[in-house]
Amino acid sequence: MPSTVAKPRPKHLNLMQIRLPLPAFISILHRISGAILFLALPLLLWLFQSTLESQASFAAFQSVVSNPLMKIVLLGLLWGYLHHLLAGFRHLFLDLHVGIELETARLTSMIVLVAGIVLTLAVGVALW
Repeated sequence: MPSTVAKPRPKHLNLMQIRLPLPAFISILHRISGAILFLALPLLLWLFQSTLESQASFAAFQSVVSNPLMKIVLLGLLWGYLHHLLAGFRHLFLDLHVGIELETARLTSMIVLVAGIVLTLAVGVALW
């Protein structure tokens, strides 16, 4: 006689062993990129303000932005912005019940990931 008792649930989950599907990974990256962009707002506002004050402050802005480490930070923020924008559009369409099928959700996740990286590289190469 087969047992009607369900398989016992684990007492704890090892988060390092869970393999997330791509849509979940994109959703988590969307949240992380939004948080990083929010935390970087003071830096970005200071940079924008320094371009408007005077010619001396603009020269200081140019020296700060020409630093290779700052270029990498700004490139990372650019990726965060582009990823957050594209994933936001994806989430908006999901909220409208467009693309909620499994294959479409996986495809749009891949598109968001690849498009964010490609656009970041294109803009980064143009501005570097």
